[in-house]
Amino acid sequence: MQSNNPILSRYEKPADKGGFAYDEGKRAYAQAAGTAPATQTLTPPGGQPPTATDDTFATITAGAGLRLTLNDVIVKTLIVFAVVVVFAFVGWNLAYTMPWILLPSLIIATVFGFINALKKKVSPALVLLYAVFEGVLLGAISNWYNQYALGSDYQGIVLQAVMATMVTLGVMLVLYVTGIVKVTKKFMTILLVAGVAYLVIGIASLVAAMFGVGGGWGFYGVDGIGILICVFGVLIAAFFLMLDFEAIKQGIAMGAPERESWRMAFGLTVTLVWIYLEFLRLLAIFSRN
Repeated sequence: MQSNNPILSRYEKPADKGGFAYDEGKRAYAQAAGTAPATQTLTPPGGQPPTATDDTFATITAGAGLRLTLNDVIVKTLIVFAVVVVFAFVGWNLAYTMPWILLPSLIIATVFGFINALKKKVSPALVLLYAVFEGVLLGAISNWYNQYALGSDYQGIVLQAVMATMVTLGVMLVLYVTGIVKVTKKFMTILLVAGVAYLVIGIASLVAAMFGVGGGWGFYGVDGIGILICVFGVLIAAFFLMLDFEAIKQGIAMGAPERESWRMAFGLTVTLVWIYLEFLRLLAIFSRN
C-alpha cells in the first residue's frame, strides 16, 4: 500500500520497480564504488565474485547511509521510553516541593513535541529533550492524580494506568501483526476524523470546566457522559498505535535511513503517553464515582 505519510513518501519504492529515491540512491552507490551504470557489478579487491549492485544496495539508503531496520526502532524506542520513565520519577518527587513544575514542563514538552513533529530532518537530541520534559510532566501529573484528585481514599491509580497502557500496546500489536485489524486508507480517514472530533470535545470540555461543569472536570465529570467520552478517548488513542506500526512497516519497506528510527520512536512515545493519560483520567473518574 502506498504511504500517506509525507515524511515516508520520499523513500517510497514500489515493489515492481525502483522508484526515484531508490534508483537515485542506487546510482549514487554505484558511482561512489567506481562503476558507471547502476546495473554494473563490483569486484572487490581480493577476488570475490562480483555482487549485483541491487543486492548490495539492499542495505543502503538513497542517501548512502544505513537503512532502517526493526531493531533500530525497538532500540531507539526503549531509549526514549527509558528517559521518560527516569524523569517521570524526577517530576513525581519535584511535585511535592514544586507543584508549579507542571505548567512549565507542559509548555516545554509541547514545544519540543511540535518541533520534532514538524522538523524535516529528525534530531536525536531534540527527541531526547522532549523525552526529558515529557517525563517530568508525566511525573507531576501522576503525582497530582495520586495525591489531590483522589485524596487519601484511593491511591494506586498510577500503577493501574501504567499496566493498562502496556497491555493495550501488546493487544494492539497482536491485532496488527495478525492482520485482524488492517490499516487501510479508509481506516486512516475514519481514525483521523475521530481524532479531530475528540480534540474538539476536549477543548470544549476544558472551557466548560472553567465554568465549573462536572465539578471542574468538564464534560468528563458529567455522570454517564464523562465515562463514555473517556472510553472513546482510550479507544482512539489505542488505535492510533496502528498508524505508528504502519509507519514503521512502510519506513522499513521503503528504505528509510536508520536516523528515521528516532522519529518513529518519538511517534510511539507520544501515542503511549496519550494512552496513559487517557487511562489515568478514566480510572480517576471511576474512582470518584
